[in-house]
Amino acid sequence: MKPVLFNFTDAQLLEFITNMGQPKFRARQIRDWLNRGAPNFESMKNLPITLRHDLDLVAETLPVHVVKKLESSDGQTTKFLLELGDGEQIECVLMRTSYGNSVCVSSQAGCAMGCKFCASTLLGLKRNLTVNEIYSQILVAQWELRNDMTSPRPIRPNGDANNGDVSHIVVMGTGEPLQNVDNVIGFIERANSDMGIGWRKITVSTCGIVPGIQQLTSWGRPINLAISLHAPTDELRSRIMPINNKYHLNDVLNAAFEFSELHNRQLMIEYILLAVPGENGDPELLNCTSEHAEKLSDLLRGKNCMVNLIPWNTVNERDFISPSGNAVHRFQDILIKNGIHTRIRRERGNDIGSACGQLRLNNAKG
Repeated sequence: MKPVLFNFTDAQLLEFITNMGQPKFRARQIRDWLNRGAPNFESMKNLPITLRHDLDLVAETLPVHVVKKLESSDGQTTKFLLELGDGEQIECVLMRTSYGNSVCVSSQAGCAMGCKFCASTLLGLKRNLTVNEIYSQILVAQWELRNDMTSPRPIRPNGDANNGDVSHIVVMGTGEPLQNVDNVIGFIERANSDMGIGWRKITVSTCGIVPGIQQLTSWGRPINLAISLHAPTDELRSRIMPINNKYHLNDVLNAAFEFSELHNRQLMIEYILLAVPGENGDPELLNCTSEHAEKLSDLLRGKNCMVNLIPWNTVNERDFISPSGNAVHRFQDILIKNGIHTRIRRERGNDIGSACGQLRLNNAKG
């Protein structure tokens, strides 16, 4: 297996390059390209062609490389299928929005949580990602954005041109971030220090690993926290999210609100709206009846939170269906009546399988 130069310290990179008979300044040039996200040595245009060829024979640039790239029909979302050095595969998503360029990164190859509505968990957990493997997903997106500058995309709906660097990060891709909390924290620290992405523009989503939430609280950085709730009772939540058998609903919310109160940050509640085929073919609401809305209101009333309602996005291997628009709006109306700040999330990239719950180990070995 070829060494990955991005993983080298500056001293190791200098030694590697000088051992190839190159002057020391070549190491600085290469580091600059690596920090920009150069996917290969051919991209490093200020290096001699012979050196680029020699490097290609003996090394890799980043710890991930793009296997496939999919573009949404509106041109605003790009999904990358990435391969790691050991052959495992992950996905990340670049979303060009009116407020900036956001990247959804994976924290694990696969997922062990077993949520019944999600594609990411279908093949189970393969392994945790390293700090560099998570960070490299940002670099892949950054490289794509800089290509946008030379080949501009359509004007956004609000009139803004697509430009700039990565401005927001959501750790909501494949895997449970708080099962890999040390590497996730290391990644966030690096994104903040090396890329200048502010704490308040970084969001970590968890299905409710209470010790991990408590570790984030002790860490003390004012990032955003999102809780994948998806049910207002322990009985229902345990049916669709097995992790609830270990960390119950009230324990999860207590830990999460302790985190949000520490930083005076609004807690984000993610709530996927699920239905199943009924006997007459009409959708039978699973977690989004009026009664569920009232129970969710009881849990959250008076709390500093925002509920993101997410109509289920199709996963072929799952038997759920999305509730009707009327059911979705009725659920939202009850929350609003009860004083709960809520919105229906606009999903991006559904046509390329990059919306919430759709990321998976594409082409992975089972």
